[in-house]
Formats: sequence, C-alpha cells, structure tokens
Amino acid sequence: MKVLWAPWRMEYILGQKEPGCPFCPPEINLPDEKRLILYADEKTIVIMNKFPYNTAHLLVSPRKHVPELDDLSPDELAALMLTTRMCLKILREVIRPDGFNVGINLGKVAGAGIPEHLHIQIVPRWNGDVNFMTVFGDVRVIPEHMIATYRRLYPHFEKYMKEKNSSE
Repeated sequence: MKVLWAPWRMEYILGQKEPGCPFCPPEINLPDEKRLILYADEKTIVIMNKFPYNTAHLLVSPRKHVPELDDLSPDELAALMLTTRMCLKILREVIRPDGFNVGINLGKVAGAGIPEHLHIQIVPRWNGDVNFMTVFGDVRVIPEHMIATYRRLYPHFEKYMKEKNSSE
C-alpha cells in the first residue's frame, strides 16, 4: 500500500481559523486576490485553496451554504458540475497538468475542512510532483507563488464570465 503524507496540512487543521465561511463572502468584487476568488456567478464560486496540495489547487462550491449534494436543486447541482468542468478546461489550458484529483469530502471524518459548506476540490497533478522533500523534509514544494498563479488564471476566468454574460 502507498501512503500519501501531507504533514504541512497540520497548520490548517490546528491553526487559527478566520471567522465566517470562506465560500460565503459578504460581497464579491472581482478580481479578489486577497481572498483568492477567481470566479463567481449566481450559483457557484471558485476560490484557490490557501493551503494547497499542489499549484492551482481550486475549490468549487455552490453559493448556497449547504453541507450535502442532496441539499442542492437540480439546477444548482448542474451549475456546480458545469463550473467544475470550466475550471478543468482553464487549468488544462493555462498550467497543463498531467492529470487531476477531483473530489468531495462529505463530513469532518471524511476530511472536509469546512463540512458545513459543500465544495469540490480540484488538485492538478504532474508526473513526479511528489518527491523526497515531502518525505524527508516534511516540506511541500509548490513551484509558483499563489498570487502569481492567481494572476495567471484570473484572466481566463474573466473571459469565461464575459462570454457567459454576453450569451444570457
């Protein structure tokens, strides 16, 4: 059996949490580098993970504050999947990963860091992206600063928003 170690995540697990839900910001003014919000529409929001497993680790959530898929209407569920698909397309174009881990952790025991607000994790993966630094040094190497990644991705999300708004 292979084991994926992520000891750097303890900072997130045990660290001081910001008040409120990161998926429910009081207002959204894009671009929003401070909160790492890349995209928002009436039903979904896309945020970069502040404690990423890899470069461009995204979180896609419904705007509706719910813990379970069953709590979403069919339209909200479809919007969540369409936004996830859009994210994958943009990530393929901009950062060109070899693959992705895409998943939902439902409940605290399943690993959900924010169990009260459903979200989909998108983790880009490259061949050899886990190396000796993680195993021996207890250090995760993220090769690009988060704000640099944000600035590379945002124009593509902005383009998508403009195209979506012009077709409505």
